[in-house]
Formats: sequence, C-alpha cells, structure tokens
Amino acid sequence: MKATSATPSTSAPVAHNALPPPSATSNARSSRIAPHSHIKGLGLTSDGLAAPDGAGFIGQTNAREACGVAVDLVKSRKFSGRALLLVGAPGTGKTALALAVSHELGTKVPFCPMVGSEVYSTEVKKTEVLAESFRRAIGLRIKETKEVYEGEVTELTPAESENPLSGYGKTVSHVIVGLKTVKGTKQLRLDPTIYEAILKEKIVVGDVIYVEANTGAVKRVGRSDAYASSYDLESETYVPLPKGDVHKRKELVQDVTLGDLDAANARPQGGQDIMSVMGSLVKSGRTEVTDKLRREVNKVVKGYVDQGVAEVVPGVVFIDEVHMLDIECFTYLNALLESPMAPTVILATNRGNALVRGTTDIVSPHGVPVDLLDRCLIVKTDGYNREQIGKVVQLRANVEGLKLGSGVLERIAEEGERGSMRYALQLLTPASILAGLSGRSQIEVEDIGEMNELFLDAKTSATNIGADGGFDGGKMW
Repeated sequence: MKATSATPSTSAPVAHNALPPPSATSNARSSRIAPHSHIKGLGLTSDGLAAPDGAGFIGQTNAREACGVAVDLVKSRKFSGRALLLVGAPGTGKTALALAVSHELGTKVPFCPMVGSEVYSTEVKKTEVLAESFRRAIGLRIKETKEVYEGEVTELTPAESENPLSGYGKTVSHVIVGLKTVKGTKQLRLDPTIYEAILKEKIVVGDVIYVEANTGAVKRVGRSDAYASSYDLESETYVPLPKGDVHKRKELVQDVTLGDLDAANARPQGGQDIMSVMGSLVKSGRTEVTDKLRREVNKVVKGYVDQGVAEVVPGVVFIDEVHMLDIECFTYLNALLESPMAPTVILATNRGNALVRGTTDIVSPHGVPVDLLDRCLIVKTDGYNREQIGKVVQLRANVEGLKLGSGVLERIAEEGERGSMRYALQLLTPASILAGLSGRSQIEVEDIGEMNELFLDAKTSATNIGADGGFDGGKMW
C-alpha cells in the first residue's frame, strides 16, 4: 500500500488509514446509487432508431431498437402470449434493457423483477412464487367518484349529553365542525364515531381535512398555509385553502395490483378477542393463494372493468437468470403466458447450450425448453469495445460524483476490455477511497494500479487455478 497516514501529534493511537469521521455539520441526505441509476429509458428517436448515447445507454443499438418494437407491441396490447428473451454475455446490459422497457411503459406501470433461483422457497411451492410475481405485475387502476366535505377547520365543538347507560359521566352526542374554503363556509353536524376518527387523526382548528359523505372517513391533508410561520425547518406540511364549495364531488384514483387483492383476501381478519390475535401471530408469514380464490378475484375485477369503474394495467415481470428455473416452472410459465390476464414477460440468460434443470438428458439453447423458446422474441446483446467502456465509466463517475484525473479513463477502459466492464466499474469507488486517504480529491492512474494489486478480475483469478483444480503456490488441494 502506498497510502500513508500522518504522524499523530499526540500519544493517542490512530488506526492505520482510518477514514475521518463524518462532519457533524453536514445535514445533506445522500441517496443510494444503484447499479442502473443512470438508465432513464431506451433512448430512441421518434422514428424508433437508437441514438448513439441516449437516456443513459451507451451502444447496444440493435438491442435497444428491438426492445423499442416490443414496447410498441405492449402499448398496442398485441404482445399477449409471448415473452421477450434477452441473451448475451454477463455484463452486456440485459438487466438495464429490462429496466429501460419499464421506464418506457410509464411510471404507473408495475415492474416486478425477480431472479430464477427465488422460486426455490421452503415456505411455498415453486409455481406459487411464479404466480404471485405475475399477479403483482398486473395493476388495477380504480376510479371512484365520492361526495366529500373539504375545507379548513374553523370550529370543532363536541356536544355532550348524559350517558343513558350509566348515571356517571357524559358522552359525546354529536360534534359541530365548521369548514371553510375560498368560496364559502359550512357548518356540519357529525356523528360521534366521526369525532373519534377526528381525535385519532389529531385534527385541530386550522387543519385542512376532507370527510367522505358515504363512509364518514376523515382524512387530514395538512395544515392551512395561513398558519405558516417563518421558520426554515418545520415538520408540518402546509397546504393552500381548498377551492370551490365545501360540499363537492371528487374523483379519487387508487392503484393496486392483483397480488395485493389476492393477499388481502387470503388473510381474512379474525375477531378482536385475544385468541384470534394470538392465532394470527402464530401463523407463518407467507400464505398460499388457491386458484379458486384467484378466479373469484378475477371475477370481481372483471365486473369492475365492465362497469367502467376500473381498468387493468398490465405491467412487466422480469425474470433474470431464467436458466435457474426447472422443467416444472417452465411448463407452468407456458400456462401463465397463455392466461387472459398476463403481464409483459421479459426473460434474461447468459447461458449457451445448457442442461434444463430438473432433467437429465434435455440440453437446450440458453437452458430454456424449445417449446418456451418458440414463444419468445429473442434479442441479443453485444459486447462493449474500449471506447464504449470508457463512456460508461465516465457516465458512472458523473452519477457517483467522482472526479477522474488525466489518463484514468483510458486505464480503466483498458482494464474493462481485458477483464470485464463490471470489474472496471467496480474499481471506481475503492479507487476514490484510496485517493481520499492520500489527500487527493480526484482518482489518479496510480490508484487504479494499486487497486489491481489488491483485487483480481474473474479471468486473472481463473488463471491462478492449476490443472489439478487447486491454487498454484498455496496447493490447497
């Protein structure tokens, strides 16, 4: 290691290369940087052609244009019964393409990613895990028009009366609530049960609320901005005074998934006695949903759709490492693809000819049975050259807020071409830590050199394994 630590001026021991403690004055909240934070879409032009560097994507023009055609098919509702299979070497952007497709379909479209090995659970069946993922990827947008009373609370007066069941104490007979909007004011006489809901929401004079006329549900929107103070930092949310009349019809849109409806109906709430509560605590976390229940949920959903109350929003199921599924899962996947309410299915694999799991003699391309391959639109991802790796590294450095010195980009691109692009990207953050320990604000070429001394890429590690299967030098076996 070339990084040096300063000699302490006192006799207190200092940890070698210890990072400085975080500044107490820093109140900035840092957001987590994910591996695909820079992907914003497929980066296609209006005529469907891939821009060289668009929406965070570098290269992969053929694959992006192919996925753009698939997005158009999905939007026109002509992709049912099929799946999109992304094939290519590790680190060529298969997961990024699936994420970009979900971005192109819209923010309200459910995106349910999973890995093939997730189906092997000890709690529920393999087919149940697949079915649950498919149901969570089908959204239901429920539009409901409700009569509500909305406004700023100007008066909150509970009226008390003698309790008829007891000679002691009083009970709330009704509550008077005054509501004010820009257009006028109204005084409401409400049921005592609504007063309990008001107390639960901690509503006071000056809060903006709305009360549903049919159900009596009370919702606190926030504090009226007329009460806003001059403090810079406050925990309260201030909202403007509502417009229109106090009594109005309001359209509420709620987004749920079929998986949410299945789960809600699979776990009915028991009684309020102690035995029911204890029984719910003893039960296991995951509950298998029967096909009969799912058919009933589908029947109710179809009724809502026919009435025009709701619309179905098919989302995206992304199954990475699909070769990890076995023959039973693939057979069930065929049935799920043919179902009338199926989401868009994107599969990804980096295998060539491989044995289908669960069999002893079926070798198939990509480890996927031929009958499922026949239903797939197959998109191939290409490898990256040195120039493209350099652009991706620069993009990731910008996202992570890292500064690169002269010659660093070329050196990392060279490492990416020799090893893999993932290895090149993984060098960035450790190198920035090393540069910080050396008192520099940017990464230099010597930091990358030292990272190569500390860490190995996959190809170099593989060459260290001898012909007998052990490690040369150490001779572990």
